Amino acid sequence: MSDKAVQVVDIYSDGACKGNPGIGGWGALLVCGEHRRELVGGERMTTNNRMEMMAVIEALQSLKSHSNVCIHTDSQYVMKGMTEWMPGWKRRNWRTSANAPVKNVDLWQRLEALTSQHAVEWFWVKGHAGHPGNERADALANQGILTVS
Repeated sequence: MSDKAVQVVDIYSDGACKGNPGIGGWGALLVCGEHRRELVGGERMTTNNRMEMMAVIEALQSLKSHSNVCIHTDSQYVMKGMTEWMPGWKRRNWRTSANAPVKNVDLWQRLEALTSQHAVEWFWVKGHAGHPGNERADALANQGILTVS
């Protein structure tokens, strides 16, 4: 048994899009104790939902070891997709209850694989309501748009 404690990481994630679809950006703030790390990226032609998902994906990919992760998102789409909808989608071979293909299945599958490597808890945060972590993630997401503009 290892003496090394499992780290606790808070991830604040957000996505942004100029047009939907359009130029998009994602941002994530990772906080572990006194350490902070900011991640930013973007894509030329995307949707807001894809950018919301990419923020979480990139944050989780950046973790180097198994961690206890608290993901704070203002996206009901990401939160409900991961905590409510995914079991049904998988049971129906990635189809919705209306038998339509699940949108963004490539990213849902990446998220599922990444979250399985950590102990993850999901927290919804009201966007643009003054929450410092969410406000910083929003600023980073908008910065991400500038990386591809």
